[in-house]
Amino acid sequence: MGFLDFILFPVYVALFYFIFKSRRKKYDDPVLQFYHKQGFWIKVLAVIPFTLFNTVISLGDSFVLYYTEGANIYHLILGNSDHLKWLYLPGSEFDQTLLRNSMNLGYFRAENNYMVTRIVAILSFVSFARYSIINLFFSLIAYTGIWRLYRFFYEQYPHLHKQLAIAILYLPTFVFWSSGILKDPLCISALGWITYAFYEAFVKKKNLLRNAVILFVFGYLLAILKIYILISYVPFLILYLILRNVNMVKSRLLKWVLGPTLIFGSVLAGQRVMINFENELGGYTADQITTQVDKTRSSYRDDTKVGGGESTFSLGVEFDGTLISLIKMAPAAIIATFYRPFIWESRKISTLLSSLESMFIMFFTLYVLFKVGLFKTLKAIKNDPVILYSVLFSLLFGLFVGATTPNFGSLVRYKIPCMPFYVISLYLILDYYHKQKTASW
Repeated sequence: MGFLDFILFPVYVALFYFIFKSRRKKYDDPVLQFYHKQGFWIKVLAVIPFTLFNTVISLGDSFVLYYTEGANIYHLILGNSDHLKWLYLPGSEFDQTLLRNSMNLGYFRAENNYMVTRIVAILSFVSFARYSIINLFFSLIAYTGIWRLYRFFYEQYPHLHKQLAIAILYLPTFVFWSSGILKDPLCISALGWITYAFYEAFVKKKNLLRNAVILFVFGYLLAILKIYILISYVPFLILYLILRNVNMVKSRLLKWVLGPTLIFGSVLAGQRVMINFENELGGYTADQITTQVDKTRSSYRDDTKVGGGESTFSLGVEFDGTLISLIKMAPAAIIATFYRPFIWESRKISTLLSSLESMFIMFFTLYVLFKVGLFKTLKAIKNDPVILYSVLFSLLFGLFVGATTPNFGSLVRYKIPCMPFYVISLYLILDYYHKQKTASW
């Protein structure tokens, strides 16, 4: 952080504070007001360690690729307006001779890398191209989606406001890795907006046109950045909506007819969508997913060999690219996502902090299983659509991330979209257990 960053950062924080404060005044619920303000300051303060980490401790894509080249495009435009075309042309057409850092050669062939760089270039016009200020923008963009996610769960479980805050607003790695220039903050923001737009449009039946626009914009953004998040999340969100509506039907016979019918119809519709958009989905279609896992895992392994392998780990299960081997790998991959790195596997500060969080989550999981019991846990998952969709998304996403990422440094970042859902599902299972226990007295 340069001297100008120290001068400008408090000014931008003050501007954002008044913007978010004006939004907060629209809430009548004092609980929402309290957590909205608290969440804002958490995201603001998290920008400082994120900025220091990526400029002093560990230079990575945030600074070396996205910021460096985004600020470079900004300066190119200031020097010659002809360069404005780089804000709307695809990354594959970017003139590689204009790169600020020749080590970034080839990265813009991937549109998801260029999208982040493009956003950095645009934000540079309102931030004097200062790294810490753009980090602040990214952090608060993420927070807008994070807050929608909090509201989605809070409106259904208002009595669990503290637990939901722990899972969504306070979770350390989730907060940290969504507080600066990366794909992850944008993906988290999109995930939150998509969730609440679905909920508001199809459950609350409000603002249909506005929510349709939100779904299109953030669905498009998420599809460009990390399409595997979109295709692993939306089906379970739709399942939640189906089961919620089915549960509102009083007739048990009609429930048994409606439930399977709607789910089967959704599966067929999903297959049709995947067929129609096969080119856009690339290697993430159902018949190519194992091949994609193998390619992604090999890619990370090759990158690790180039960059040093001190953070690599093994699942202890060989993967040969078949569905059977993926199923065999599933338990180890899911364990790696949610509970690793273990304390003794940590080699860096970033992975040490993540290992402490993973340890607490593992202990919390064991506590819930022993407290509630396996049978009652499965019953809670079956009977509550929110728990079911949270668990299914967490496990599927955890499987994919754990199976494709043989590096702790990447794992602690890539797993953050599913972590709030996993922790929330544990709290909801406990809550279901207590409700059932109280009702039986």
